[in-house]
Amino acid sequence: MFKKKKPQPGIAQTKLATLISEDVRITGNLEFADGLRLDGQVNGNVSSKAGAQTLLVLSERSSVQGNVHGYDIVVNGRIVGDVIADHFVELQANAHVVGNIYYQQLQMDCGASVDGKLTKRDPGEAPSLLLDTSVVDVEVHS
Repeated sequence: MFKKKKPQPGIAQTKLATLISEDVRITGNLEFADGLRLDGQVNGNVSSKAGAQTLLVLSERSSVQGNVHGYDIVVNGRIVGDVIADHFVELQANAHVVGNIYYQQLQMDCGASVDGKLTKRDPGEAPSLLLDTSVVDVEVHS
């Protein structure tokens, strides 16, 4: 009669505290807490503060050449590197990932592309140390 509802997939964190605009180019690793919307370009790893329930949103104008780690991650831009989500990954229609994606929950829209493996993680699994690896050097021609 009374059934417990299963948790619905989706984003747990909704706060975006920081914006990096499209005219900003960062060379080096970037760490954030709370929420980050990235419209610019990063040549380095982008990672959330350890243990925090964060939200990372990469717009259609964004690009990251490096590994990406966060709790909830929404991608509509380009990533050349691995994506490691502690909870949820949403790949929107303009998303293009050249690398592996590690997730607990995944949503992928029509038009999104991944050149790599999709690997479901166990909820208790610790974040991978893939962020300690060097940035992948890939030449991309549009």
